[in-house]
Amino acid sequence: MQEGKEESGAAAPPLLALNHVSRLCRNVKKSIDFYTKVLGFVLVERPPALDFDGAWLFNYGVGIHLVQSKDDDKLPSDSHHLDPMDNHISFQCEDMEEMEQRLKQFNTEYIKRTMEDESGTKIDQLFFNDPDGFMVEICNCENLKLVPAGSMGRIKLPFDRHNPPLDLDANSNPSYSY
Repeated sequence: MQEGKEESGAAAPPLLALNHVSRLCRNVKKSIDFYTKVLGFVLVERPPALDFDGAWLFNYGVGIHLVQSKDDDKLPSDSHHLDPMDNHISFQCEDMEEMEQRLKQFNTEYIKRTMEDESGTKIDQLFFNDPDGFMVEICNCENLKLVPAGSMGRIKLPFDRHNPPLDLDANSNPSYSY
């Protein structure tokens, strides 16, 4: 098969990685506090052309864009409902016990679940909501082998090309790691 072509013959899209997830907020400040303190995201500058209330956060190779909601009907009505089968974003975690302790430290209500497949591989999961009721999952899903199941294309794993440039001069005390 020719490089860059899928089995169907069509060229694969030139995508690199997930860039950001956008979340509507009842209160941008509360959401910033949650995502920075509980999940370790870093508040970053956003383009001045964005003339609406919001914030950009970044870490772990992905951004979270917070936007002040003008309509509460667009937000989850039950901020305490946790259903792992519902919409959520998921973050890979290298120390599930430490993350669970962090959730307790910040008084974050969560459910914990462990799944085991037929080969004995275990996946630990923590589910909780952000201040607006959007569900977040923390997992150690790297324990599962990624096996294409009849996909028309090849799995493309980004390395360091998808991260935005980091302006270390903008902050005299940068906090980053590679």
